[in-house]
Amino acid sequence: MQQQKKWFVVYTIPRWEKKVAATLAAKDVEHYCPLNKVSRQWSDRKKIILEPLFKGYVFVYIEVADTLKIKNTAGIINFIYWNGKPAVVKSTEIETIRKFMDEFTEVTVTGIKVKVNDAVLVKQGLLMDFKGIVLEIIGNKARVKIQSMGLQLTAIFDRKNIIKL
Repeated sequence: MQQQKKWFVVYTIPRWEKKVAATLAAKDVEHYCPLNKVSRQWSDRKKIILEPLFKGYVFVYIEVADTLKIKNTAGIINFIYWNGKPAVVKSTEIETIRKFMDEFTEVTVTGIKVKVNDAVLVKQGLLMDFKGIVLEIIGNKARVKIQSMGLQLTAIFDRKNIIKL
């Protein structure tokens, strides 16, 4: 009986996310390490660098039977567990993150803090039909959080591209 592949999250040695991703790629393991384009200022120059969006984490698409093989990869500390089993991430959640990262730069990730705000629906762009919550109004723009995997992704949208639910 063939097992079905699922997305799991592995915890890495701090600042090893890209190295782990490269090692997994060399082993032909399907993985996802979302990289955020961030502008950094040095004394003599400004540069755009790629930083992992989720510090200390990489997603792997494997069968449950392969968890030990992945766990023994250099730089991986362990899987993230939920109820005593490696936590499974829905494929739709991974696709949401991919779309979000394709459309926005300098994305921030913070834990979800529930507060009373307007619920909105994005009506244009790659995130069309995604629901979110308005965090802040800045002139003709609105900072909106889109919840995914117990985290929030925030981005600034033109107010004309969102509608109140």
